[in-house]
Amino acid sequence: MEYGYFDDKRKEYVITRPDTPQSWSNYLGDTRFGSVITNNAGGYSFFKSAGQGRFTRFAFNAIPMDQPGRYIYIRDRVTKDFWSASWQPVGKPLDKYKTVCRHGTAYTIFETEYEKIRSEASYFVPLGKDYELWHLKLTNTDSFKRNLDLFTYVEYGGNWNAKDDMLNLQYTQYTLTMDVVDGVIDHGTNINIPEMPHNFEEKDQGRHSFLGIVGADVIGFDTDREVFLGPYRSYSNPVVVEKGMCTNSLASGDNGCGTLQLSVQLEPGESKELLVLMGIGRASREGKRTIKAYSDLSKVKSELEELKSHWHSRMEGMRVETPDKAFNTMVNTWNPYNCLITYSWSRAASLVYTADERDGLGYRDSVQDILGIIHNIPDESRIRLELMITGQVSNGGAMPVVKKFGHKPGEEKQPAEEEFRSDDGLWLFNAIPAWVKETGDIEFYNKVLPYADTGEDSVLNHMRRAIEFNLNRSGSHGLACGLKADWNDCLELGQHGESVFVSFQMRFALKTYMEICELLDNKVELAWAEFELKSLDNRLAEHSWDGAWFLRAYREDGLKFGSKENEEGSIFLNPQSWSVISGHATERQAELAMNSVHEQLATEYGLMVCAPPFEKTDFRVIRATLMNPGMKENGGIFVHTQGWAVMAETMLGHGNRAYDYFRSSMPSAYNSRAEVREIEPYVYCQSTHSKNSSHYGASRIPWLSGSASWAYFAATQHILGIQPDYHGIRIDPCIPSEWKEFIVRRLFRGKVLDIIVLNPSGVQKGVQALKVNGREIHTNLVRMEELNRENELVVMMGN
Repeated sequence: MEYGYFDDKRKEYVITRPDTPQSWSNYLGDTRFGSVITNNAGGYSFFKSAGQGRFTRFAFNAIPMDQPGRYIYIRDRVTKDFWSASWQPVGKPLDKYKTVCRHGTAYTIFETEYEKIRSEASYFVPLGKDYELWHLKLTNTDSFKRNLDLFTYVEYGGNWNAKDDMLNLQYTQYTLTMDVVDGVIDHGTNINIPEMPHNFEEKDQGRHSFLGIVGADVIGFDTDREVFLGPYRSYSNPVVVEKGMCTNSLASGDNGCGTLQLSVQLEPGESKELLVLMGIGRASREGKRTIKAYSDLSKVKSELEELKSHWHSRMEGMRVETPDKAFNTMVNTWNPYNCLITYSWSRAASLVYTADERDGLGYRDSVQDILGIIHNIPDESRIRLELMITGQVSNGGAMPVVKKFGHKPGEEKQPAEEEFRSDDGLWLFNAIPAWVKETGDIEFYNKVLPYADTGEDSVLNHMRRAIEFNLNRSGSHGLACGLKADWNDCLELGQHGESVFVSFQMRFALKTYMEICELLDNKVELAWAEFELKSLDNRLAEHSWDGAWFLRAYREDGLKFGSKENEEGSIFLNPQSWSVISGHATERQAELAMNSVHEQLATEYGLMVCAPPFEKTDFRVIRATLMNPGMKENGGIFVHTQGWAVMAETMLGHGNRAYDYFRSSMPSAYNSRAEVREIEPYVYCQSTHSKNSSHYGASRIPWLSGSASWAYFAATQHILGIQPDYHGIRIDPCIPSEWKEFIVRRLFRGKVLDIIVLNPSGVQKGVQALKVNGREIHTNLVRMEELNRENELVVMMGN
């Protein structure tokens, strides 16, 4: 079943049925002022932080879905009928109410028609501004004059601290003060306490937001939620809208709302436009100033076009044309856009992530997220990369969360030993070399950056310290200890239990470190890394192989995880993929391990994280039993891991299998089966229910997931094989044998590369010939000195 379609020309997803199985959302704004908006105008807005700066309210996991939001009610004065400029919250019958929602790059547009009144509502945050715009255009398609009243609605928090506002009601029901200044609503919290703009994390301070109108006169207002809605009513039938007249209520404590009433008369065929502005600051100051700036509504249209151009320019680093249209749609638009949003908000702002615990940049998540944005915004990604490097503490571990609005390198408190995660610092070995290879800035390895707690070091030494952190925390088999978590939060191995997966990450880190030391001609460090790698390989060879696949871990008492000896959880996905990615597995082991994955973990909707799921195992042995079988860490399909398996298969030359795996979790592949996947068919998610779940195929937790960056990395660098290198760019595709040709336009270090890949023999991997601007080269590495400003690369695949 389809609920919409991809408009590739406009870079939009067009929702033609509003009754989607789940709320399908989008994001407005940037890393300063952000908003979540759904296909029915639900969602919330926040400043700097969704946890400490959420000034509008949202009810998570509630019925009706995705309410409240940012609404415009429309009421006919004659018939007294009313509806909304989005299908919800009023929810008129769909045989009479026609609607389309267009989710674009940081904007959303609702086009509706009901009872001969056509509306178009565009929501977006102008570039670099601390306010959002709701631009409404109304058209009378009837044969007689229509008299309408409009009512805005947004619900305010009693404190910008979301957790306090949701849970600490004995406090936040007494802190709100609503006012209206010359027709502009002022939402104030703790107004008798001074504003503290330089101390954002102090929740108990005076704060204000405003709501105003341009294009029509305000004839009434309400700022008290209970007055506006009425007792025992909902957002679908507010008493004020039903009666057609605001009461001019001013809330003091309790629950505030932002309702402004306007009167609009439309002659037959006539259109009128108005603008709602909601932002940060006092109504009397920032509010009035902002409203004055929009006296000419044509500015709104130009700002929306500017916004589109800005976001589209942030996705131009790579364009592809392959035989798979759904793949092209994801790689060209929705996957990079997904990566940019994940980069912006990490795991702190969505319809699922409430920011009560993840308010900031989770270290391991955010370092991995950088992989998906480097080629499109290299300068911004450097700033983020340096921020995350300074989140590393001097012993080589990392802060669990880095708060970009409050991080103070050199002054942070080092986490307690039992709070460290074993994988945190090792993701730097994916992100840092990727950035250097993209930009060619090899000197970055010598840049000196502070640690979070004390001291400073070169980037290279930060990386060495990360390796030492794990070497110094090894168990009885000489493998890396799992500590609080080793990516899998349900596998708590503690200070002495050992993770084979993280040991493969260590192996990858040492191999990568050796490559860097060779590049920098640092023979002393190279010798150290070679010795450690050889020693680690010996320990892995002795203790990690289980006969047909690799173990997952050892508990402190020697209990194995991911072994044929285990009745449940006898095989895990990650160690198999990373045995290949790290280069440890022999050719025979790699084939056996990945074949075992295919036989035991592959499903129609992706690869399970482990199998069989845990049902009988004591939760003190593995906490995956907290989850139902087939869900999340308990044998679910963790989408984050799919990219690693795809990478491993391409490294083995298995293009057909790699692409099957990739497509099984590719969102756009499910557009025609949206009732199965349920969530948005245009963005990646955290997990999908596996065959052991009654919800088999249903996906959950969209948008903010490492799945987006790893899917993009796997698609572009391993399937398409466009791989930046220190001295140029390598072309090494691994594709389905049925693909006879594909085209890539890649922007790389100020140059344009038009790449044509031909595959007449239908091979899966192998470059037989490569021409650069008509001249054949005898390697698949195109060095920078061989490139002009604009280039044509013709690649002939073959054995």
